[in-house]
Amino acid sequence: MVDDWPGMEFLAEGLRRAVALFLSGDAEVYGIALLTLKIGLTATLMACALGIPVGFVLATRPFWGRRAALTVVNTALAFPTVVVGLLLYGLLSRRGPLGGLEWLYTWQAIVVGDIVLALPIAAALAAAAVQGVDPRIRRTAETLGAGRWRTAWTVAREARFALAAVVTTAFGHIVAEIGSAMTVGGNIRGQTRTLTTAVALYTSQGDFGLALALGFILLVLALLVNVALQVLQGRANA
Repeated sequence: MVDDWPGMEFLAEGLRRAVALFLSGDAEVYGIALLTLKIGLTATLMACALGIPVGFVLATRPFWGRRAALTVVNTALAFPTVVVGLLLYGLLSRRGPLGGLEWLYTWQAIVVGDIVLALPIAAALAAAAVQGVDPRIRRTAETLGAGRWRTAWTVAREARFALAAVVTTAFGHIVAEIGSAMTVGGNIRGQTRTLTTAVALYTSQGDFGLALALGFILLVLALLVNVALQVLQGRANA
């Protein structure tokens, strides 16, 4: 049956090599995975630390220009990743205003690009999560004398599952991003090569088994984050 479908045989061979590389503890494969995890966690933490409070303000605090701010945040959700990479490249290049940092073609540059891309996601989804909370909860907290921070904490606790999903979504978007990472990171072996840029490289070189192994690890990372979210939700409900 396999002989009748040469493409399936090619796919099966690639999958077998992927499993072999994964189980053998290949240094290059795991090095790329660990770098991707480091970049993903760092960028997610910073993007959510900035974006979630912004989303909370947009959802709860009326101010002049609030509608325009929401429009800007929602528009930024569809901002092309390659364009973000080009803008950062101009800022971080030697002739750019931030060239003195010498971050171009470093993992720090990839983190900056990921933060720029994930921050609007965190802000927009956090705003939607907070808006989904029953307004009576916030009014009750204020009536009982809770201050601004205490009221915000009460609302956040009520929206904790939705906010956890915000973190998961931001992480998933970051680890799957390729345009900005390729542009400002340069896909340098052992330094800035992430799972997505490596998959693109090895696929173009015809090394399908290695590309599939890295893609498999990327799926495992996403699965582990979702499992962690489910565990946290289960403990919160207990």
